[in-house]
Amino acid sequence: MSRAPTVSVRDALASDILVLSRFYEELVDEMDTLEPMWARLEALELPLAESFAHHIAAVDSELLVGSVDSVPFGMLLAESRDSLPHVEGRVCSLRIVYTELEAREVGVAEAMLEEVMARCRALGVRWFDADVLPGHRLAKNFFEAAGFSARHIIMFHEDE
Repeated sequence: MSRAPTVSVRDALASDILVLSRFYEELVDEMDTLEPMWARLEALELPLAESFAHHIAAVDSELLVGSVDSVPFGMLLAESRDSLPHVEGRVCSLRIVYTELEAREVGVAEAMLEEVMARCRALGVRWFDADVLPGHRLAKNFFEAAGFSARHIIMFHEDE
């Protein structure tokens, strides 16, 4: 009898920067097939090691590692901020939710999302945003299953 894999979530550490960078490069490759402008306009600042170190240390960031049987298979990056001064509450923007292909059916992303939402709610977050590219049906379905719905569409034009 085989046992079910154990999914866990923890804070990213400086010692995770290499694996986070590998995940990030895989994410960029995946996103590039959907929307090449993502890597130019939405991606993390370079160098990656400095970007990850910043998010590990920042009080308004959550950088999580999702694992299966203690082996990292995904990451989540969220940033929170105060809402407008006349509106009470905080906003959490889910910038990156990524799991390797083989971990997409075992609950790694769901566990990371649940963890970050619980942490942010404890800090007074009322609203959660998640960026999803047009045509990324799996990401759209993932967030809709978690109770998200579209509230904003960004239109884009590039001059040649």
